[in-house]
Amino acid sequence: MTDPADLSAVDMLAAFAARRLSPVEVLEAVLARIDRAEPSLRALYALDPDGARAAARESEGRWLRGEARGLEGVPATIKENIATRGVPVPLGTAARDLVPAPADAPPAARLREAGAVIVAKTTMPDYGMLSSGLSSFHQPARNPWNTALNPGGSSAGAGAAAAAGYGPLHVGTDIGGSIRLPAAWCGVAGLKPSLGRVPIDPPYYGRVAGPMTREVRDAALMMRELSRPDWRDSMSLPPQAIDWMDLNRDVRGLRVGLWLDAGFGLPVEPEIRAAVSDAARRFADAGAHVEPMESFVTRRMLDGLDAFWRLRSWTDISTLPAARREKVLPYILRWAEGGADLSAEDAYHGMSQMMAMREAAVRACQPHDLVLSPVAPCVQFPAEFAGPTNDPARPLEHIGFTVAFNMSEQPAISVNAGWTRDGMPIGLQIAGRRFDDLGVLRAARAWEAMRGPQRPWPRID
Repeated sequence: MTDPADLSAVDMLAAFAARRLSPVEVLEAVLARIDRAEPSLRALYALDPDGARAAARESEGRWLRGEARGLEGVPATIKENIATRGVPVPLGTAARDLVPAPADAPPAARLREAGAVIVAKTTMPDYGMLSSGLSSFHQPARNPWNTALNPGGSSAGAGAAAAAGYGPLHVGTDIGGSIRLPAAWCGVAGLKPSLGRVPIDPPYYGRVAGPMTREVRDAALMMRELSRPDWRDSMSLPPQAIDWMDLNRDVRGLRVGLWLDAGFGLPVEPEIRAAVSDAARRFADAGAHVEPMESFVTRRMLDGLDAFWRLRSWTDISTLPAARREKVLPYILRWAEGGADLSAEDAYHGMSQMMAMREAAVRACQPHDLVLSPVAPCVQFPAEFAGPTNDPARPLEHIGFTVAFNMSEQPAISVNAGWTRDGMPIGLQIAGRRFDDLGVLRAARAWEAMRGPQRPWPRID
């Protein structure tokens, strides 16, 4: 019999409606899973079993009274940098003061309003500026498929929690790949929505919140709630009447670009190239028109972005008292110090490359309905590393396929494409036109059908 902790949110809601399971039973199964796995994975922050049990009992009552809401009783986690009422937001770093948040940020508010049971927050690296589970505040998060390896980041704990079955619903954030990279390395589905589709507070260039789930239907279910409006996001899109669960569309006739060379950075490992190429062949066999794409992101663009992010981070970190600054993860401190001597002109040119990247991505994708690519050029790196290169002088060599879609505001999802010889997941990125979030989810759902059944999810005892 399926462990209730392994049910999808869609199946969980059906079981609640049919009175086959209750939110209380499901939560206890999730908490038992966390008890077994969390000593190894270290994916969670602010685990609140008592608060979750109270919420589950309230959800059970609403189901019995016929008052169930959209995510009623489904366990969920929220990335640590998304404020939840009464919980401090350390942003992954020991340098922050731990002040309880006064209110839920928009994604947390939408989940709570929909009746989801918030079990815990999930861990992240310092300031969210690593594709890693390494942090000066949290213990290093680990990959459930192999705990010697990294889950990726910055939504590190969310990726690990989704793969390990800490409930079906997890919210991450992404400014350069921080949902899609850990989704790829943990073998789950992770959607970076169009900028503004999911209100977030505070908003920032390229920064989005989105779902991380084991299957695409659950990501769509979350988008139905997360995309509801919130005035606090001054960059949010106008509300749209989108039927998020209308996912059953085939790919016949779609124009699909195949992008296999990021144009810079780490070379794409052969197993990744083979898996993504095989996915493209299957799309073609299903009736899509697949054409190769030239690389459109340049080294100058990435270096400009790196300079701007270093300067922005150093501006914040340099104002900290010396005792607190010393608590920042040494890798992040060394990286940010690279912005100490940059000028206003350097900052301007760096930010201009964000716009250059945006324009290049939109132009390159314009002939295509969808773009298929790797999520990352590499698969495995140790849990103790700050990133694939582990080198603050070369920090962004692995984000060539992801970051452009943050700058261009296009939706993009990571879904599992296959496995390495060592049994580690390989991520397929599917990107769409600006604002076509539903089209991307439909293509990802179609890919799940083409791909066939997944391997059993990892068990940590």
